[in-house]
Amino acid sequence: MKYLLFSFITLLFGARVFADPYPKNFDIDIQHYQFRLILSDQHDSIYGEASILINLKKEGISRLRFDLTTFSADLRGRGMRVLKIVGDKKELLFSHQNNELFITIPESTVNQKLTVTISYVGIPDAGLLIKPNHYNDRTFFSDNWPNLGHHWLPLVDHPYDKATCEFIVTAPAHYKVISNGLLQEESSLPDGNKLTHWKQSVPIAPWLFVLGVADFAVQYVDDFKSKSIQTWVFYQDREAGFYDFATPTKKALSFFSEYIGPFAYEKLANIQSNNSTGGMEAASAIMYSEKSVSGKRDPRWQNVIVHEIAHQWFGDAVTESDWDHVWLSEGFATYFTLLFTEYSSGHDAFIRDMNASRESIKKYLTQNTPSSVVHHQLSDMQKVTSTLTYQKGAWALHMLRYKTGDEDFNKGIRSYYKKYFNGHATTDDFRNEMELASGKDLKNFFTQWLDRTDIPKIKGQWKWNEKTKEITIAVEQLQGGSIYTIPLEFGFVFPDQPRPLIQSTEWNQRTASFTFKLNSRPAQVSIDPQTTLLADFDFQEKGK
Repeated sequence: MKYLLFSFITLLFGARVFADPYPKNFDIDIQHYQFRLILSDQHDSIYGEASILINLKKEGISRLRFDLTTFSADLRGRGMRVLKIVGDKKELLFSHQNNELFITIPESTVNQKLTVTISYVGIPDAGLLIKPNHYNDRTFFSDNWPNLGHHWLPLVDHPYDKATCEFIVTAPAHYKVISNGLLQEESSLPDGNKLTHWKQSVPIAPWLFVLGVADFAVQYVDDFKSKSIQTWVFYQDREAGFYDFATPTKKALSFFSEYIGPFAYEKLANIQSNNSTGGMEAASAIMYSEKSVSGKRDPRWQNVIVHEIAHQWFGDAVTESDWDHVWLSEGFATYFTLLFTEYSSGHDAFIRDMNASRESIKKYLTQNTPSSVVHHQLSDMQKVTSTLTYQKGAWALHMLRYKTGDEDFNKGIRSYYKKYFNGHATTDDFRNEMELASGKDLKNFFTQWLDRTDIPKIKGQWKWNEKTKEITIAVEQLQGGSIYTIPLEFGFVFPDQPRPLIQSTEWNQRTASFTFKLNSRPAQVSIDPQTTLLADFDFQEKGK
């Protein structure tokens, strides 16, 4: 699963351009999806009707391409059968093979608007999970991450083409239905079903389309700047779930809005589901594991809530332009969860979690094939995220904050968010905004921390000279490959001083020796005393 119990699991550089191999077509812009779905308790087949509004930017376009899983015996009879496609009130020819749906249309004019309506039926192989929850009650929950939406919806199943969406769902009347955006209609039907209509007017990437259908208990908890904060939990978990999700949503919304910029969406719903072992940041409607509810406000799950809310800014409102830049979503959400910890629980708690994050990176690198934070033409979606996209991405932001200073870091974050709000960005886009904010050339920084596949491995020793009142520190970079250019700090603790004396230097050699004049022998000597460098340290007094 994408995000697992907030264990903190978990760049583009220079002028080079990396992009995953999805067949993007920038001459076609999907503007809106309307999905009409019929669900049943009698079988797992769904009937769908997708009306898709498209802007054809160029003259002469005669074919459209969508992703939709093809019905196949290899999928145990699952997959989708397309029944009919209509455009401009005329039935259109189509081909549906190998999970690709091609539609023939009359040749376009420049910036022509066209709506095609695709009628289809089938049993989802993935993407929409139809199964009992832990109370053995039947449920329907979307599970689109990272590119599984096309198993039940005809889509351009890639983050590069954002669109608004709406779900109009007919289901047995005992269910409640939750989706993106605002509730437009909830009506009982004469056949024992109920029609529920949700509509989102803010464009989002397809993996963020959400649908939850279950016997929910619903609480309208509060509001944030006139936007509803809601809790949706299984009715058996009403009391415990309402208690667990009452915090820290509003506090997190307030912090991120003040630090980054405005919240993009029309509501924020926290939803108990059985489609995940962690959390999924669907825009305006976040899903969490059914195990998230305990009635104890478990700190791990409280952190998951903050992480998924942070995604409403990074990943949802500002979306990576392709999968190679997924760290712009995961690394950002991870670090901004840590910033919320610093804000709400203090600096010591923040440093504790940064150290835990560093340890997880070191462990990952010893147990897995090294890789970079920014992918290079990612083709295997099983490898889209790892500890590196989460934790090393977060550490890159932490070191960037230290390099630029708090004020310029915040300035760059705010300008980046404002410029790419409800749009797309690459790592270079982010770097450019941080360079403008700080006045610094950050090319080498981004290359080192986001494109390299290792981290510095630093061995150091210190020795005190009582006669000269000097301390000499020898350090060496032991990692393979080229050396890092890094800021290095040493801390000296004295019994009569409440805070350590910090000495800083820039280091760009394989080995180096530094000598500092001190008034007396320090009681303790440390490397990286402020926890600002991602490295594997071995540091001790010489002879010990």
